[in-house]
Order: sequence, then structure tokens, then C-alpha cells
Amino acid sequence: MNIGFIGIGLMGRRITGNLLRGGHNLTVFDARRAAADELLSQGATWAASPRAVAAASEVVFTALPRPRDVENVSLGASGILSGAAPDLAYFDLSTTDPDTIQRIATAARPRGVHVLDAPVSGGTIGAEQAQLTIMIGGNRDVCERYRTVLEVISNRIIYCGEQGTGAVCKIVNNLLNLGNYLLLAEALTLGRTAGVDTETLFEAISHSSGNSRSLQEFPDSLFVGNFEPGFRLDLGAKDVGLATEMGREYRVPMEVANLVEQRFQDALNRGWGGQSAVSVMRLQEERTKMDIRV
Repeated sequence: MNIGFIGIGLMGRRITGNLLRGGHNLTVFDARRAAADELLSQGATWAASPRAVAAASEVVFTALPRPRDVENVSLGASGILSGAAPDLAYFDLSTTDPDTIQRIATAARPRGVHVLDAPVSGGTIGAEQAQLTIMIGGNRDVCERYRTVLEVISNRIIYCGEQGTGAVCKIVNNLLNLGNYLLLAEALTLGRTAGVDTETLFEAISHSSGNSRSLQEFPDSLFVGNFEPGFRLDLGAKDVGLATEMGREYRVPMEVANLVEQRFQDALNRGWGGQSAVSVMRLQEERTKMDIRV
């Protein structure tokens, strides 16, 4: 199948690698051509714009940092819709707010283009191993039509409902994961200050009701002082902001989420935006003068 992909970042380069290995024809674009060099050497084709990607493709994926990037790439003068033929399917794998997805879908509808919000979870490891969870909102028939392509990059495809519901599920998920970092930081520094070493705390919690996927990230990151980004802190701050903004829109009280957002802003102000989102836990380490290391 002729597939287009826009956004060759930490996630995009791994997802596109799986699409190539799946035998698909791949046309790619990124704001930095150098980001696609490895893919081009493996047989992908470079396009000069999102418009050119759409013109060459039956289905297009985007994996971009922020909603405004998705909107620009979709609706801009040289955007996807300007080059899309009727019946093109466009899956946005980014974490994008429902309102942005709705605007793009509304603009796409008269052109006969199918837009689906399809954010992914699983991080760079899940992307590398083709074990992402995809949360899809939009036309179910279109989702099923391209299921075999989605299964090249995912081991779990969840149809969430109408347009925007995939985006909602991803924002809620990320709020929980990112907020959990802060509670874990307090719990672990409490345990360490009270005299229990990190390895023992990890072992006890891992086999008890306090276990979480967030905790299981730490042996390769926090516990060894590795803050290289798999998922950057600045993008985590953006996702928490999407959650609190959605809370204001729907008038849902979000006291804890607002506190999480402030802590991520504090970490951004320290200059940690390009580090892993786990770096937000360093704020608690500083306050307690206690490193959570093994």
C-alpha cells in the first residue's frame, strides 16, 4: 500500500521502520530532511511538503509534537488537504485535542477525506516493537478498512467512538501517567527518608496494590539517573495542559490536575523540557535532598 508519514521524531522513525519492514511503499516528510536520512536509505521516498505526501498516498499518518503542528500540516497552504484525493484516509497519531481534530475533520469532509484521531500509547519501546496501543475516534468502517496497516505498528487497536473520542482517551491516559510520577516521587522519597532502600521499595510495591506501569519505567530511567528522552518533559507538560483545558471546557473540577500542571511548569522553568518526563520527579528529590537511585 502507498503510505505517507509526516513527523520523523522519536516515535515516527520507529513506526515508519515497521511500515517499511511490512512491505509498504512509504513517502515521508519532516521539517528537517536529515531526520529521514536513515529511512530514505532503506527505501522510503522523500516528499517536499505534506501536500506532496498526500498526493502520493492512499493513507497518511502524522506524528507531531503539538496540536498547532497538526493543524498547520493538515490545513496549511501546502498541507495534507491541499494534495489529498477523495477517499484518502488520514490518521493523526499525535496527542491532539478534540477541538483541533474536529476542525480538521470538518475541513476535510467536503473533499471526501476521512480524518481519524488515532493517538498511540506505548512509548518508543512500544513503537520499536510494533506493540503500540492505538485509540481511534472517527468512522469505524474506515478504521476497519485499514486495520491490516494499523496492525503492522500496533498490537492493540481500540475503537473509542465518534470523532475526538480517541483524543479524549489519550489525554485522560497521559494525565494519569504523568500525575502518577509526582505521587510516586513523594512516596519513594518518604520510604527512603524512613530508612528503606530504593530496591526494596521497588520490590515491595511491584508485588502489591501500589504497582503501576509508571513505576516499572524507573529501573531504566530514574533509578539509574537516566533522563534521556523517550517522552520529553515539555510534551508531557503540553499533555497535562490539554487535560486541564478540557476540564475547564466541560466545567469539571481538576484540583489535582492543576497541581500536576504547575509542577510540570516548574520543571520547564528549570530547563528540563528536553529531558524525559520522568525528570519532573527531580523536584521532589531536590526538596527532600534525597536521590531515588539504586
